[in-house]
Amino acid sequence: MSATAPSAAGQPAPETDKIPRKVWIISGVAMLGAVMSILDTTIVNVALATLSKEMHSSLSSIQWVVTGYMLSLAAVIPITGWASRRFGAKNVFLISLTLFTVGSLFCGLATSTTELILFRVLQGVGGGMIMPLAQIIMADAAGPKRMGKVMALVAIPMMLAPTLGPLIGGVLIQYTSWRWIFFVNIVVGAVAIPLCYKLLPRNAGERTDRLDFPGLALISTGLVGITYGLSEVAPYNSVSNVHVYLPAGVGVLLLAAFVVHALRARNPLLNLRLYKRWHFSAASIVMFALGAAVFGAMILMPLYWQDLRGYSVIDTGLLTGPQGLGMALGMPIAARLTERYGGGPVALVGVIITALTTIPFALIGPHTSVPYLAGAMVVRGIGMGSSFMPAMTAAFAALDRHEVSHATPQLNVLNRIGGSIGTTILAVVLQRAEAGAHTPTAAANAFGTAFWWSVGLAAIAIIPCVILMRAEASSRRAAAEAGEEDPDKAAADSGAVAEALA
Repeated sequence: MSATAPSAAGQPAPETDKIPRKVWIISGVAMLGAVMSILDTTIVNVALATLSKEMHSSLSSIQWVVTGYMLSLAAVIPITGWASRRFGAKNVFLISLTLFTVGSLFCGLATSTTELILFRVLQGVGGGMIMPLAQIIMADAAGPKRMGKVMALVAIPMMLAPTLGPLIGGVLIQYTSWRWIFFVNIVVGAVAIPLCYKLLPRNAGERTDRLDFPGLALISTGLVGITYGLSEVAPYNSVSNVHVYLPAGVGVLLLAAFVVHALRARNPLLNLRLYKRWHFSAASIVMFALGAAVFGAMILMPLYWQDLRGYSVIDTGLLTGPQGLGMALGMPIAARLTERYGGGPVALVGVIITALTTIPFALIGPHTSVPYLAGAMVVRGIGMGSSFMPAMTAAFAALDRHEVSHATPQLNVLNRIGGSIGTTILAVVLQRAEAGAHTPTAAANAFGTAFWWSVGLAAIAIIPCVILMRAEASSRRAAAEAGEEDPDKAAADSGAVAEALA
């Protein structure tokens, strides 16, 4: 709340943007829960080699521990806003925390790969809603004038998670068990849930339009079908096997049915009419391709350090940290450059850096210098941190204000879908390449082959970034010629970008 006090002249003093203690308490409690879901996106990566051995599973099977989690995140993102309006943000936040905590318990107790994957999906259903809901709660508590300062709090765990997640996972596996990478969430949840119940403000739900359940069912099952079909390429060593093309084909048909349904429904789960705008379509390709290249490659380096170089899980956590450090350096710089030059040019440079700095990993050998790879990871992280947010900002530049709330979850969903499909593709490529590798050099070449695919996925985003840059420049010229600027739309865009970063 803004404080006012009489001035010497008897007039009220101007409002201050000082943030009250109550707002910081609400924000801190909300972020306590959100930290769990953020860390879980990276903490499991260093455990894949251990899980593969413990569960006696191939890489194409165990990668579903990551892929299933990301698919469930993508599925719940579009319904988060509707659920918070319908049932109240606090109520849904508590349910999400509980689902995530219970899912973590079951993951830690899993005795097979199938059980672990199913429980990771449950965990993802809760985890996918935690961060957006935390931001909604924080924004409501802070108010529009203080939103920027409070949202800066969100950036701290976002920047630290890619660095600390692998290290925390490594320490837990090294000194306890892989099960504790999930059990640790129970400890945090046991603290966060009662605090959220007691300290978060109550808000009643309201009448809303019905959720598009048919659309949700079609897109969720369709994506699972396609991803499952792709994962079966490695064990059957063919794309023409029925175990590959049948689920993938059914998935494609379900997605086609979703498109038809979404174009006819009054309130579809995703507003596909936005894709009529070239700049939005370009941004969508960028988010999908970057998600595939970035999240997919995140499973490769931990496997390289452990399986080929023989490093411990703690050392692996430390060695994968430089990429998170690069992201932490790149994000604030990209934000300032985007404000000055626009999102399109910054996203283009970020994507090019990401693609080029993946090449050293495509040329990786069994004894490649550790400092060299660490330096490449830092620069690659800078490129990654300079890509996502500027691309979304450029996408919002030519949207109407009412379209921003539809665009934000769609771009977020595409990023997660790209990550899940990219993880599956790179895991299959690596497993197939390793099948004939009987020497350290051949094994290193297998990792190089997978990283070349990552280079290609990142390069796909370059041309759409050029389209984004031109569309954004055209939009700015039109606004300049009109001689007016819409500050409300700019504020809405800023808020959407902050939400999308989750």
